[in-house]
Amino acid sequence: MKKKFLLITSLAWTTYFLNADWRGFRGTEGNGLSKGEIPATLSQTSKDSWKVPLPGRGLSSPIVVGDLLFVTASSGSQQSNLHVLAYETVNGNKVWERIFRATGRTICHNKTCVAASTMVSDGNVVVAQFSSNDIFCLDLKGNLIWLRGLTFDYPNIANGLGMSSSPVVAQGVLVSQVENDADSFTFGLNLKNGTTLWKKDRPRGANWTSPIVLKNKSFEWVGLQSKEGISFLKPVNGEFMWQYKDGASTIPSSAISFENKTLLVPSNGLTALRTPEYGQNPEQLWRNNKLAPGTGSPAISGDQVFVINRANVLTSASIKTGEINWRLRMKGPISGSPIVTSNLLFIFSEEGLCQIIDIKEESEAKVIREIDLKDTILCTPAADKGSIFVRSDRALWKLSKKNNL
Repeated sequence: MKKKFLLITSLAWTTYFLNADWRGFRGTEGNGLSKGEIPATLSQTSKDSWKVPLPGRGLSSPIVVGDLLFVTASSGSQQSNLHVLAYETVNGNKVWERIFRATGRTICHNKTCVAASTMVSDGNVVVAQFSSNDIFCLDLKGNLIWLRGLTFDYPNIANGLGMSSSPVVAQGVLVSQVENDADSFTFGLNLKNGTTLWKKDRPRGANWTSPIVLKNKSFEWVGLQSKEGISFLKPVNGEFMWQYKDGASTIPSSAISFENKTLLVPSNGLTALRTPEYGQNPEQLWRNNKLAPGTGSPAISGDQVFVINRANVLTSASIKTGEINWRLRMKGPISGSPIVTSNLLFIFSEEGLCQIIDIKEESEAKVIREIDLKDTILCTPAADKGSIFVRSDRALWKLSKKNNL
């Protein structure tokens, strides 16, 4: 496939999101940053906190749209029951639940499951994608708008460990990566009716990364990461704009620092890129092979990027230079990605321990609070209105400010 380099003018990478919803994997901006502050005094026993049971397994993160929280689960001996659920964020009351049957493969590694991909929303609808490559679009009241069973047309888009890439929405297009060792594709689906707008052949190889969206007031581009690197394309027609071809991870995804106009790619450790001008290759700002993330993706706050490596060491580095600010060993193992505010970082271990880290000083950091949920947690949490939402296979929690503090 011929890749094109088109004009990339001097673009303002400023964000223009109008609300504080958490509409997709790692937040509306896809980099783990919560625009609103979250207090360090979170508690599972505060009057505004709650815990509700879930009907099945899931590694997917919750998302928040307005006053509703959405999450997926899979149940049954073959995990062929696909659940999409909506809850009130205030009290955890279930508003609706829809149950579908998988049309594709439900074979997964024991650690993962069919409900591994995080949902996405444009504020009007929610979309759930499952490892079986079944995709469901519903309105906020739970009415089904459309569904696609991609495996029906492409029976080889699966891998033996399970799929987990989370879709994104850009310019009215749902972009879904279904990349694997056999038929490896990325699809652009019309968000209104689910029809295929375009389909791109992609590098063959199991790939669990998720697309990212680069946007400002004049454009939206979608970045697709694979073992070969990362490419940005127009969501409306799949036309490639530019690409970085020096390889990248197939597990942790890239992140964008809009404030610093920098793309951070898990490649050869961590590589920082500036967008190119017309006809040029992307400009590499720096590379640090000591910043390779493990399974979790980088998180960004201000001038800091945060990664957690396979040894459960949390590292802060300068987005501008790549120089390491500090390192801090966490209690692991850790599978999910961290989320951050301007001064705090939150991460959950696989054993359900929430660790809250003070990050406001760029020269040092410390764990200032721990919350033990005593359950296996593999997902990345969500944040909205000063609270954190997190799920396990069995339960969904809201952690809010401790009473009288």
